Amino acid sequence: MSKRILGRRGGLLALAGALVAVLATLAFVFGGGPGAPAAGPPDRSSGALQVASPEQAGNAVAAMPRSDPVSLDIPKIDAHSSLIPLGLNADNTVEVPPVKTPLQAGWYKYAPTPGEVGPAVILGHVDGNKQKGIFYRLKELAPGDRVSVARKDGTTAVFAVTKVDQVPKDRFEKAGVYDDTPGPELRLITCGGYFDRTAHNYVDNIIVYARLIQG
Repeated sequence: MSKRILGRRGGLLALAGALVAVLATLAFVFGGGPGAPAAGPPDRSSGALQVASPEQAGNAVAAMPRSDPVSLDIPKIDAHSSLIPLGLNADNTVEVPPVKTPLQAGWYKYAPTPGEVGPAVILGHVDGNKQKGIFYRLKELAPGDRVSVARKDGTTAVFAVTKVDQVPKDRFEKAGVYDDTPGPELRLITCGGYFDRTAHNYVDNIIVYARLIQG
């Protein structure tokens, strides 16, 4: 793939298909294998889906020019990582950060960069290599929580969480993760739910949606 995706629905639907494939087939990689700590059963009663009020989400701001992201900070869950670019594998599935370094997050370089119009995408492990991953606590985020992404041009894009969703992997494409957006948004993605040790697979995905509030 030689062109970056700029938020057009057709291109992003193709990306969605590619990510569904990688998140389904490489769940073992995200999970780090049977020896990795497994997340508990999803707590549907507490509301896996949380939606922010306008006050929680803050006011959207103007889009930023393209600039590669260099680091991610999520104070609430003590998640701090440099960001490595992720492209496509030979089979058109999306690359994931190295499982041997589960605290490393990565950004999908063919999507908008954080701060540009459209949904930027950052992926991380829930666990791996028998360690907790950078997104081990991702499911704890709630509407209004802040996510900061430092960029190569010296600016920082600050996002407010608007929604936290936990969806079965077979419903990932229907979650609207890559739909066109009128402004700059961010998606944080990892595996979640309980770990099916027979299939070596987490049954769900945790998806955090956020929008730019400061750039």
